[in-house]
Amino acid sequence: MRTDRPRAVVAGAGGFIGEALVAALDADGYDVVPVGRTSAVTWADDEAIRAVIDGAELLVNLAGKSVDCRYTDANRDAILSSRVDTTRALHAAVAAASDPPRLWINSSTATIYRHAMDRPNTESGGELGAGFSVDVAKAWERAFFAGDLPATRRVALRLAIVVGDGPATRMLLTLARTGLGGPQHDGWVPPHRRYRGIGDDPTGDRPPWYRTRGRQRFSWVHIDDVLEVVRFVLHRGDITGAVNVSAPEATDNRSLMRALRSVVGMPVGIPSLRWMLELAMWALRTEPELILKSRWVVPERLLGAGFRFTHTDLRAALASVETERRLRRSAARRTRSERS
Repeated sequence: MRTDRPRAVVAGAGGFIGEALVAALDADGYDVVPVGRTSAVTWADDEAIRAVIDGAELLVNLAGKSVDCRYTDANRDAILSSRVDTTRALHAAVAAASDPPRLWINSSTATIYRHAMDRPNTESGGELGAGFSVDVAKAWERAFFAGDLPATRRVALRLAIVVGDGPATRMLLTLARTGLGGPQHDGWVPPHRRYRGIGDDPTGDRPPWYRTRGRQRFSWVHIDDVLEVVRFVLHRGDITGAVNVSAPEATDNRSLMRALRSVVGMPVGIPSLRWMLELAMWALRTEPELILKSRWVVPERLLGAGFRFTHTDLRAALASVETERRLRRSAARRTRSERS
């Protein structure tokens, strides 16, 4: 596989972040090779994976089943295996390469930290949590950082909720449009086992709950800043290990829902208690963890290295997403009208 352009391998290129990253790397002059279930290079072809990784300049792994689903046993297993197994496959290919990539960036999640309302979690002082989502994140990072790859620098991006035309933002906008855009109050929930631990060292059993009164923290990052972080890490050879990727200032649930109502033009939002959210999220086929867990994350390492976030106003970030969605819908309607 010869080209005058440096090669970048992107696993999980068909997802929300992956599609944006492929376009950005292509614009930056890379020959981008996607790896995925329906790509030219698939997870079933170990030899093809080794071939594209050998000689690549950059490897980025974003593969993993979306967590925007109900945590049934089948989905729980798929969420874990789609992250750990793909990371192990890439690890084996990098280890076998005669000319391995200089940098391997692997997706991770800020959900690895505990529910925090007292202080933010940084890379140096953050506390890891317990339960299903945390166990998935820990297993994911263990697979990524396992073994010795002396020629390849490894960076795990602990992503906060990514604001853009992706599943998390769409779900939040849907809640606001349907009148459920008031603050969400955590509280007692009938015991269930969907959030129990998973993997080789499972933690947690019953679903945790806290009396948040809608004050749980919400850390987020705009998709454009995610792409800029990748570029920044690519050119900063001193950055290795886990890196928090979130806007410097977290908001809280009340402020988040107020911004969402403003963006979609919904004047009212019904406050939701935990039992109400359980019913609503069952209907939406997802889980309330997205908006009930207090994610308070600070990008200590990025700020210390001089990175500056472009998007720091949450309402403006959400408004840009909603505007883009409306423009796309309008363009699609015009296209259908012209065809008819």
